[in-house]
Amino acid sequence: MPPILDILQILAINFGLCVASFVLLWALGVAIKDVTFVDAWWALGLASMGVATFFQAEGSPQRMQLILVLVCLWGLRLGSYMLWRWRDHGPDRRYVKMLDRAQEKGMSYPKAAWVMVFQLQAPILWVVSLPVQLGQMSATPVAVGTIGWIGAALVVFGILFESTADWQMVRFKKNPANQGQVMDKGLWRYTQHPNYFGDLCVWFGLWLIAAETGLWGVASIVGPLLLVLMFVRYSGGVSYEKRLKHTRPGYADYMARTSPMIPWPPKKG
Repeated sequence: MPPILDILQILAINFGLCVASFVLLWALGVAIKDVTFVDAWWALGLASMGVATFFQAEGSPQRMQLILVLVCLWGLRLGSYMLWRWRDHGPDRRYVKMLDRAQEKGMSYPKAAWVMVFQLQAPILWVVSLPVQLGQMSATPVAVGTIGWIGAALVVFGILFESTADWQMVRFKKNPANQGQVMDKGLWRYTQHPNYFGDLCVWFGLWLIAAETGLWGVASIVGPLLLVLMFVRYSGGVSYEKRLKHTRPGYADYMARTSPMIPWPPKKG
């Protein structure tokens, strides 16, 4: 690994870029009175941390290129999908409700958007992206090893898994006959959150590539672990599940028989 001061300098620059991107997006959200697009930046922003590191670090070229290609493939795919969903579906009602309530309590829209949506996302995104930052900083080992290639395969699997799940959900929602029905087909039959599971495969796979570089790479496990915590405790899925459990017929049964995250055959009821 390079000297610790060089590592800290790159991490600090990346953090500054991350914060600056969210400030600019906050200004855009305030201007158009819609912050839904921030979900797309979650994927694109994580990829941008890999790009920023690529142009600063002097690590193993093979490992740097592998990480860059994989994180950009994932980020562009998911970011483009989220942008399409925003334009197709309109403002996310979670954000609309959250900001409306804040304004009813006397908070201005700009302040509410910053405090409740943008403020915490910059440090969280920076931490989650640590595998693609620290994984590019070591010149040794020069070649990607067995663990790294296993990680790369896990990333590809994760991208394919969540892409398939998104495609299945889009097709399901586009069919008028499914209005008000529970999506329990395809990958959604085996896990309530195939998209989250795919993301975890991607980021634990990227961590395996980074872990081959030594202690700093291994320490970047905090990124994927934070992602697990976000999905389990604080994601949008947690809020809409509570609502659907009480408002959509059959959803409580679906939750009872279907694995929350790890794909598994449904329980027989």
